[in-house]
Amino acid sequence: MKSIEDIKNSKVPIVIIDKSLDKLNDVVLFPEKVEKASETIAKIGLPKKQPHGRKS
Repeated sequence: MKSIEDIKNSKVPIVIIDKSLDKLNDVVLFPEKVEKASETIAKIGLPKKQPHGRKS
């Protein structure tokens, strides 16, 4: 375990994820947005993948 001083002097950010958010894994939070996005993808399709470094 690192000491408090080591953590304070560290350049790495400390992130704590709240486990209570796991209950939202299977919940659609914005159904209208998902429906609109699905319609747009059905009309237009997904973007074509281009190789890296190539500009269009």
